[in-house]
Amino acid sequence: MPLDRRHFLIQSGSAAAVVALFGQGCASTPAPPSAGPDETLGFTGVPASLRDGIVIPPEYEWQLLYPWGSPTGVAGRMPTFAPDAGNSADDQAVQAGMHHDGMHFFALDAAGERGLLVMNHEYTDEQLLHTDGVKEWTSGKVRKSLHAMGVSVIEIRRSGQGWQQVLPSPFARRVHGNTPMRIAGPAAGTPLMRTAANPAGDAVFGTFANCAMGVTPWGTYLTCEENFHGYFGGPKDAARNATPAQRRYGTVAGSQWVEYWRFDERFDLSRHPNEPHRFGWVVEIDPFDPTATPVKRTALGRKRQESATCTVAKDGRLVVYMGDDSRFEYIYKFVSRDKVRPGTDAAARAANRHLLDEGTLYAARYDAGGRGQWLELTHGRNGLDAANGFADQAEVLIHARLAGDQVGATKMDRPEWIAIHPQSGEVYVTLTNNSQRGDAGKPAPDAANPRANNLFGGILRWREDAGDAASTGFSWDHFALAGDPAQPGSGARYPSAGADAFGAPDGLHFDRGGLLWIQTDLSGQVIGKPPYTSLGNNQMLCADPASGRIKRFLTGPNGCEITGCVVTPDRRTLFVNIQHPGEARDDGDTKHNSAWPDGTTPGSARPRSATLAIRRRDGGIVGT
Repeated sequence: MPLDRRHFLIQSGSAAAVVALFGQGCASTPAPPSAGPDETLGFTGVPASLRDGIVIPPEYEWQLLYPWGSPTGVAGRMPTFAPDAGNSADDQAVQAGMHHDGMHFFALDAAGERGLLVMNHEYTDEQLLHTDGVKEWTSGKVRKSLHAMGVSVIEIRRSGQGWQQVLPSPFARRVHGNTPMRIAGPAAGTPLMRTAANPAGDAVFGTFANCAMGVTPWGTYLTCEENFHGYFGGPKDAARNATPAQRRYGTVAGSQWVEYWRFDERFDLSRHPNEPHRFGWVVEIDPFDPTATPVKRTALGRKRQESATCTVAKDGRLVVYMGDDSRFEYIYKFVSRDKVRPGTDAAARAANRHLLDEGTLYAARYDAGGRGQWLELTHGRNGLDAANGFADQAEVLIHARLAGDQVGATKMDRPEWIAIHPQSGEVYVTLTNNSQRGDAGKPAPDAANPRANNLFGGILRWREDAGDAASTGFSWDHFALAGDPAQPGSGARYPSAGADAFGAPDGLHFDRGGLLWIQTDLSGQVIGKPPYTSLGNNQMLCADPASGRIKRFLTGPNGCEITGCVVTPDRRTLFVNIQHPGEARDDGDTKHNSAWPDGTTPGSARPRSATLAIRRRDGGIVGT
């Protein structure tokens, strides 16, 4: 049995965390500090930039906190980063992974001066990860690569010198591609989840391709397995046997990104075709208990998982919003069968443990005229039956994409991060782009995805009927259609005049004051080139939905994506991730165009993804 959280916190000297963490969003929590109307977005906006570095308003300062290769803080196992990439696979298992993404701050004291920062590591740059790249793969390189993805749990503390990592820490933990995990929910143990190594179909090694995330009301972390398909492969001649479902998910032999299958047979599709069914899930991790086994929650559906944003319905049931980050894929919602049990003691924790395993999954249909409907993905309803290829509910969930096809959900322009306004309950989603919209044989523009060859993406929002997250109907509109308004035919439209322009919105986060933080992910291959020239490097903006104002707050180093951010409960620190700085601009170019943060010129150091802590110099509220 996992160690009881309350006992664990008391034993580690952190009992105050109970109030600080689990009070967030509850009626008993003191209201967050607020900014006056003249202060909101009062910071000095920064211009679009191609500068190879961090640019923020002059009244702010940033601090490098946790770059790739930093020790996580596991006692007795704190290897330092080797600039030549000479760290072993065992080292990497207790160091910061590569390509930081979604994250959350869990306070450990009432003042929020100490906390756990939990973050995803999405994928690997194999040329940077290994001393000699991957001209030749080895089993050791496969292990190191798997250890460079997953999740970090680190402890941090605020002092007079800013935020510092606590080393060692009893909470410190890496969850990676070889970590033992449990499979739970309706698909657990069913035939499509069984493998030679796990005939019971209820356990699996690892999580990887971890992108966006979520946080449950009872304080666990939800990590999302996105582009898992690229890690499975096999001999090319095996592709002829690929099923329609495998093709729909991209798990086809010969199309792999890496050569794992040659050294770890579970990645060989020709030998273990069910292994990919055990990835593409939302994984629940208890950040307060390093001994707790992570759990893959199959009731939430299998997809290229993006976001697991939680809220509570009017009747107390849990609601989780999710996207599927591929062209023409769907937006989903899960509503639990039972109500959330408030509290953090052993009884409440036990009562909530099953909530993500029992409930109803839906896919969204966005109709013309600004109305929408949640379509139930339950076996025996809406054509989800054996006659249409779904033998049971497990197959509906394992093949959630096919279920969305069957019920007629709306094919979206790459749905990514989802955020909920803390006061109004409005739900916002980034639609990053879709250059194939309107191409021959592809879906045409529709009301929710109105632009053909959608190069810039946008942000869509909806309001659930009666303000209840469990409703099956909603109203929707576009908060922003991104792009450069000066570009003829861009179709860009922003909620207010003078809004700073952006493209390829990706990360999304509401702070407790209702400010919306927007992060972008233009490909390194198009940054600085038409029609994206005026947008510069990837950036983070801050929006005030009440006024419609959008203001650029940060621009990043060459080639990077800005992704993953969270504001502390007191709203005085913003944590943000800089992912894959130096990403090559041209197809086939393996050279990196940045050495951030350790070098000043490309080639002078290996670029490293990293977490920043950003604060106002006067200690004020971020976003003002």
